[in-house]
Amino acid sequence: MTGTTKRPDIVMGIDPVRNGHLALAWAVDEADRRGLALRLVAAVPPVHDPRHAGIPHHHARAVDAEAALRTASEWAHGRRPGVRVTTTLVDGVPSRVLTGLSAEAAMVVLGSRHLSRTEEYLSAGSLVVPVTAQARCPVVVVGDAEHGTQDPPYLVVGIDGSESSRAALAQALDEADLRRCALRAIAVRQAPVFSLPTGDSLFHAERRLLSETTAGWAQKYPDVRLTHEVIAGSPVEVLAEAAEHSLALVVGRRGHGGYSGMRLGSVVHGLLHRAHCPVITVPVG
Repeated sequence: MTGTTKRPDIVMGIDPVRNGHLALAWAVDEADRRGLALRLVAAVPPVHDPRHAGIPHHHARAVDAEAALRTASEWAHGRRPGVRVTTTLVDGVPSRVLTGLSAEAAMVVLGSRHLSRTEEYLSAGSLVVPVTAQARCPVVVVGDAEHGTQDPPYLVVGIDGSESSRAALAQALDEADLRRCALRAIAVRQAPVFSLPTGDSLFHAERRLLSETTAGWAQKYPDVRLTHEVIAGSPVEVLAEAAEHSLALVVGRRGHGGYSGMRLGSVVHGLLHRAHCPVITVPVG
């Protein structure tokens, strides 16, 4: 068989009405680390009825989107001159456009407007919930910058024994290896209703789960310092607190993603609003 296989791009959704430099910095830095191109995408929702006055408004939005793409491209090139940056302006519902592109992307990067859960569902411009729920590749939501001043730097990955958390572990190890940082693998044990004696036996099942899930990875990533922790409490609160000063938090996504947050998973959905670091959500397969 002849020919070469095209490497996937990192795709970033550009919001024409918001400065997304935090997310753009994350995306272009990741492209640089991985030796990939960065594709900046802006989608302009179509006019539903061309007989009415939507066309001038649609044209104005397209002009704004094109200007935003140009500005973002110049900024990304200034930050990482060695990264190839392309821009794409399309007509379409933004969440559907980005979800479609995810099938051939290495990852999709989105900025977060820090909307409440209700606003995420009701906002016409919301991308975080539908794209994270439906994407075929990892989705990175950047609402806060990486905590690069933490010494030593580390990433956090949530482990619960599911296939999706195994996929998250693989992604997290890859990210940690690229950054030459440590990785904290955390299993969360729901706090019991009644107080139980503390001791090694209390978290025996969770510790065994962590050991089984992470077995064999040390040989593939010998330079990554991988630690195991079992912490009692709410999964959202425990993982968010553990990742408070991390470079990013990596979690698996269960299901194949309908629009609703229930299909996204309550833990992932909660972390997208609670975590104060980039959140990387990884689908299975």
